[in-house]
Amino acid sequence: MGWKKEYLDLILVPSGLLIMVGYHLYLLYRYQKHTDTTVIGYENHIKTTWIERMLQVELKDRAQALTVIGSNMTAATSMSSTSLVLSSLIGAWVGSSSQNIFKSNFIYGDTSSSTISFKYISLLACFLLAFACFVQAARYFVQVNFFITMPNCEIPVKYVQKAMLRGGTFWLVGLRALYLAISLLLWIFGPIPMFVSSVILVVIMHNLDKNSDPLHEFHPANKHNLLKKIGEEIPAVATAIEHH
Repeated sequence: MGWKKEYLDLILVPSGLLIMVGYHLYLLYRYQKHTDTTVIGYENHIKTTWIERMLQVELKDRAQALTVIGSNMTAATSMSSTSLVLSSLIGAWVGSSSQNIFKSNFIYGDTSSSTISFKYISLLACFLLAFACFVQAARYFVQVNFFITMPNCEIPVKYVQKAMLRGGTFWLVGLRALYLAISLLLWIFGPIPMFVSSVILVVIMHNLDKNSDPLHEFHPANKHNLLKKIGEEIPAVATAIEHH
């Protein structure tokens, strides 16, 4: 029994997926054990501190917070719409007869109809997963918006922080699903491009996910310095009034 090019799909595709899954398990371990060494932990630390500080501000002065949350909701909505459009295109592509163009002899791998259909279904599943995650992210950002604008009520900080972090988590999973979709998209052109893209993506994500900056404590502004600054500005204001 000789070597067949179809065997490459059975070797390289699972290997590429294993590399992707293994890296994210390693990233999850680092986040659980060494939070400050990951960008995810660094950003979550900033988000929780930001929520805590914004809830200390008067309700009428929280317009800036609403702008920040609104931009997050807009980004999540845009990404969900993009994922849905890509899912529709893949669905239309599967139903068309143009999929035969990928049965070319230039593709070194399995080009059977069942394998091609499985490629499309896997790619479609990634886009649908990304769509669902981005929708959930927008949902939690809306919830944070309601919490921050709640009048005449003291909202526990942990409730708002939890909603904000969940929205960020769904946003992150949605992005990772799109990253996986890149590898599966290249699988259409053969298992070799899929495996190479998986390795390259893991290397890039490893460099983007690591953090070397220490977690800042974000202490409140020193009241002594604030009073000193006010004291320095009073003579200037008094002089300006005398001139008028």
